[in-house]
Amino acid sequence: MTEMLEFLKTLADINRIRIIALLSERACSVEELAALLSIKPPTVSHHLAKLLQLGLVSAKADGYYTMYRLDKRALESRSRSLFSEENLAASIVGVDANAYDHKVIHDYSRKDGRLKTIPAQKKKLDAILRHVTRSFDVGKRYTEKKVNEILSQYHEDTASLRRELVGFGLMKRADGIYWREE
Repeated sequence: MTEMLEFLKTLADINRIRIIALLSERACSVEELAALLSIKPPTVSHHLAKLLQLGLVSAKADGYYTMYRLDKRALESRSRSLFSEENLAASIVGVDANAYDHKVIHDYSRKDGRLKTIPAQKKKLDAILRHVTRSFDVGKRYTEKKVNEILSQYHEDTASLRRELVGFGLMKRADGIYWREE
């Protein structure tokens, strides 16, 4: 996580991004970069030092000047490594993945657990439907009457809830029988 933060902090500067873009086309000296970016050479040197520290830029003496090059492979490799599925998954450890659902359920429910209203917004409706779906056992078959009985605990408009559960793919329906799949 620390490595990812350092990488992003280093790149979170417009001049460094421009330096990377310029160096992706050709090698440049500090003076060239300063002229191209309309900033002072010491500022360019400061930015280059940060990019050198990350290993994204290399420096090679060429006579009187030091020429800087972007190491495209290092940039690609570092990006791929830092933003791998494993690293991204590790960065959200401890985050409650259901916090949004809990908030929506709280906002739309009365104290007795019944819904104040059925949300019109798709994302909020999806959260409510996932909550309601937990009342049905996976694989168990339910008649429409039994589904309505369960849904009436949440809202009087059981037909809308039933239709939305099927529409969102949270419940299946065939020949008047409903069931919840994994």
